[in-house]
Amino acid sequence: MSDLATLDVSGKKVFLRCDMNVPLKNGTITDDGRIRASLPSINFLRKGGASIIIGAHLGRPKGEIKPELSLAPVAKRLSELLSCPVKFHSALEEEEVARSSQELASGEVLLLENLRFNPAETSKDDDVRANFAQVLASYADIYVGDGFGAVHRKHASVYDLPLLLPHAAGFLISAEVQILKKLTQNPERPYGVILGGAKVSDKIGVISNLLDKVNILAIGGGMVFTFLAAQGKEIGTSLVEVDSIPAVKALLERAQTLGVDLRLPTDIVIAPAFSVDAPPTLVGVDSIPRDQMGLDIGPESASNFAAAIRLCRTVFWNGPMGVFEFPNYATGTKVIAQALSEVSGIGVVGGGDSAAAVRTLGFADSDFDYISTGGGASLEYLEGKELPGLKALDI
Repeated sequence: MSDLATLDVSGKKVFLRCDMNVPLKNGTITDDGRIRASLPSINFLRKGGASIIIGAHLGRPKGEIKPELSLAPVAKRLSELLSCPVKFHSALEEEEVARSSQELASGEVLLLENLRFNPAETSKDDDVRANFAQVLASYADIYVGDGFGAVHRKHASVYDLPLLLPHAAGFLISAEVQILKKLTQNPERPYGVILGGAKVSDKIGVISNLLDKVNILAIGGGMVFTFLAAQGKEIGTSLVEVDSIPAVKALLERAQTLGVDLRLPTDIVIAPAFSVDAPPTLVGVDSIPRDQMGLDIGPESASNFAAAIRLCRTVFWNGPMGVFEFPNYATGTKVIAQALSEVSGIGVVGGGDSAAAVRTLGFADSDFDYISTGGGASLEYLEGKELPGLKALDI
């Protein structure tokens, strides 16, 4: 895979696929981490004399124009971070975008509107996607892929477009791949993985692939209740994926056979409802009432998980331990984040909600060895899947 530093971009128009899929609340960006992660590539291209057309997405508009998913707030924030105006197209009309891209001077930046407003971007029809990619290719001389959070998608701007232009990986993608290789190719041991988040079905594949690679695997978050249900425990009204219980039972048996230290919570913070104002109660995992739901791992569990993390030389964490957005149910996640920041080897925050959580809870990016922007892409890489966006950059 060619690196951005190998390209001669002077006087060239570069289509830069970024990941600007930032969380918004009432039109305001609540975590600009993904925008800041794109700055090294943008600044390198500007310094090298390129004019830059940035393509990105926000949310899942499913081919419809949805004003609440416009990249306009991203353009404003990017202008602030770059200390220069960022031109923005509020539409995707081909002729208008083509004219604007041709008029860009060296060092100037144009951000296109949410590419997913065009149904062709995410189409499952290869020809439809290829036609849209041809349009995007007409704007530029070179393609740079730097949106790691989208490389697991076979989308026009991620997969088809780099096949049409000279291409290279941006600094973010190069860094992500380098750190993920450290997690999958002879990691320094002990090797620990902490997984949380809501849906166990999203992580069954990665757990299965990692079981014969890790020494310690700790499970928290909403997904833990499917594990507890698989053990025959009462989980009340907690989140559960009944269809995943057989697969979870198989994972528990396999972990035991392999001798993996698979840790589940021993105590849970419960509530009568999913609400920021719901009063918390601490119970053991064998004492969850039928009319209550679990919203965080308990302090004993958090301490146990943290102790496991501190034993490790390599740690990957993906998914909060509870509803960190609610102060009463953020403690488990905060304890894990603190322990990860103290790892003596490599401690990696696995993107998505985990990245948002550590920043929300007051941690700095510099507190960790690496904060991935990938989320789902990171998990699929760890699952051993081929990622279309990386495959295209490697051709």
